[in-house]
Order: sequence, then C-alpha cells, then structure tokens
Amino acid sequence: MSDQAFYSSLQQKLATLKDEGLFKPERVLASRQGAEVVAQDGRTLINMCANNYLGLSGDVETQEAAAAALDKYGYGLSSVRFICGTQTVHKELEQALSSFLGTEDTILYAAAFDANGGVFEPLFDENDAIISDALNHASIIDGVRLCKAARYRYANNDMADLEKQLIAAVDAGKRHKIIVTDGVFSMDGTIAQLDKIVELAEKYGALTMIDESHASGFMGATGRGTHEHCGVIGKIDIITGTLGKALGGAMGGFTSGKKEVIETLRQKSRPYLFSNTLAPMIAGASLAVLDRISRSTELRDRLHENTAYFRQEIARIGFTIKPGTHPVVPVMLFEAPVAQKFAARMFDLGVLLSGFFYPVVPMGQARVRVQLSAAHTREQLDTVLKAFEQAGKELGIIKN
Repeated sequence: MSDQAFYSSLQQKLATLKDEGLFKPERVLASRQGAEVVAQDGRTLINMCANNYLGLSGDVETQEAAAAALDKYGYGLSSVRFICGTQTVHKELEQALSSFLGTEDTILYAAAFDANGGVFEPLFDENDAIISDALNHASIIDGVRLCKAARYRYANNDMADLEKQLIAAVDAGKRHKIIVTDGVFSMDGTIAQLDKIVELAEKYGALTMIDESHASGFMGATGRGTHEHCGVIGKIDIITGTLGKALGGAMGGFTSGKKEVIETLRQKSRPYLFSNTLAPMIAGASLAVLDRISRSTELRDRLHENTAYFRQEIARIGFTIKPGTHPVVPVMLFEAPVAQKFAARMFDLGVLLSGFFYPVVPMGQARVRVQLSAAHTREQLDTVLKAFEQAGKELGIIKN
C-alpha cells in the first residue's frame, strides 16, 4: 500500500459523485425477486425496475425445475466446457434455444456480456467491417473493441445513416460486413427496425446480428423475439441474448446462428474457452421456462396488457415518456440530480425504481426506467401510479 495518492484519488472521485448526486446506491433486498420485494429494513416495496418481464425469477415452477436439475446434475462442474464441463442438460438447452429462435445451433456462455464480448474477435479481422448502432449495449461496444475489424457507427435506429456507413465500408473494400444492433434498446424501449436493416444488409451484402436480451421470451406473437416481431425470423445471421431477464432471471447468455459460426465460437471464443460452465440448475430451469412459454402466450399477453395500461396512465398523469409499446417505459426527468431525488422519494413511498443518467444515457436525458412484469397486478400498478403523481407534484415535475 505504498501509493497512497492512488487511494486518495479514488476517495475524491467517489466524494464528487456523492456531492453531485450521481452516486448509485445499491438497494439490498431480503426476499426473492418479484412484483413485490422486501428491503433489508423489512419494508415491502412494489418492484418496478427488474428485468423480470415474465415474472419467472421468483416463480415456484422455475424454482422446482432448478431444484430437479440440482438433484440430478449437482451444484457445479469445476470445469470449462471442452474439458469435462458439458452435461446433457447443456446440450439440450442449446438445442431448445435453437428451435425457439429458429436457428441451426447455439452456444451457452456464463453471461450475455460474455456472449457479446466473445463473438467478434473469432469471426472478423482487419479485412472486415462492423457497423454498429450508436446506442448498442456496452457489451457489444467492448466486444467490438477486442476485434481488429474496422468500426463504423450509425445514429440510433437511423436507416439513412446506416446505409451511409455501409457504403463507406464497401468503398473501403472491406471483405465481410456485419450490421450489429440491439433488438430492443434497453434505456429507451425502442425496437430496432429489423425489416429495414435486413433489406439494407441484402442490398450491400452484409451479415446481421442482434442482441435480444430485452426481447427473448415476450416480443413477437409467440415471444420468439424482435426478429419475430419484425417478421424476419430466419433472416438474422447471429442472435445473442440472456437467460438472466425474461427467461428465468438467473444468469447465463447465448449466441445462436449458423452451425459453422457456432462451431467456430466453440473453438475460438475466449469467454467460452476460459470460463466455468453455466451451472446445471440454471440450464435445467431455463429448459423448463422455454417449454412453458412455448406452450402458452399467457405470460407474454399479460405483460403487454400491463404495459399498455401503464403507458396510457403515466402519460395521462402528465409525465413525459418515450413513446413505444415495449415494457421498458422511460419516464423522462432530464437532470441527473432530479432523477436521483425522484427515485429516492419513490422508495419512501414504497416503490423501487432507479435513476439513470450520463454516461448510461446521453447528457440531459436522465430518467427513471420503469419495467413492467407479467407478475404485476392492476392494483399494484394503480398504487405505483398514485405514488408517481404524488412525487411528481412534490418535486415540481408535474403541475398540481
């Protein structure tokens, strides 16, 4: 501990975050995840900030499937996949995901961050081009940085700018080109224009890739994802996603696509080769979740009913929201300290929310991000809306 200046510098930076109202506190829960949660102090809160879209994170049926897999396969494997870390449950889950997504093969990762971090470097080099949406998830940005391919960025969901970047890559003589986008952008709830992206990809001979972390399980008529919602199933080359949101809510990620792509990742993708195998109980529970949502759209339908109701009512009260149909509902507060104060006041009123601000979102676009779940009841949503109205008036965000 010879470099005290280093620690002093960190202390000063943390103090500045707190002084500016930008410090992000952790809300400690003393219960399982759900529409309602119990805080560490014993208070019961309505939870409006989880990625628990289908309400399966704390679901008893999901828990029982995990317990069954735990009994059969054990707690963990103490190995990577290619040594002695592959069980039948992992292969079954990969096959089930491929069938669900409409692809040829799938590879599992410990997290979706690893899936995006490990997809580019094995497949592309300095002769190739990656054309990435400006608001893509941080894991995509980091994955692209690990690759030697030329990088092109287009304005969020802007098809004219995407075409401009594709032309630039063609003019630069790039060999392979891939367009990369979030299927749904997590901070805005904006849905990528995949039908138009596919058209441009076909026009300029490019591949396509989508991150479905905020779509798999509930977007599209049967919950297959954004590619189903946009009518392009079978036309996307690479799909990445997570098991840690709608599909059970634990952890784990995947990449899905053509067999030769997935086999190359098995041989070359560093997060796959050098990370422990996904816990078998997570794989077993995820299998049960896929089976459940393939048999019925009940949870998906309830989620979208809740979303439509909340979007209608929060706008009626007088808040500014990002337009759309996705269960991510950004309630715009614009200034970071206001977002933090609002989230804290909502906590006092029994609602769990988080404020988001730069650099997570653009400067001047601070917000609280509401996330609807199939587990929310109408009574809970009405309680939340009343709290929004009270806090909004107290803080001068909406008129009395």
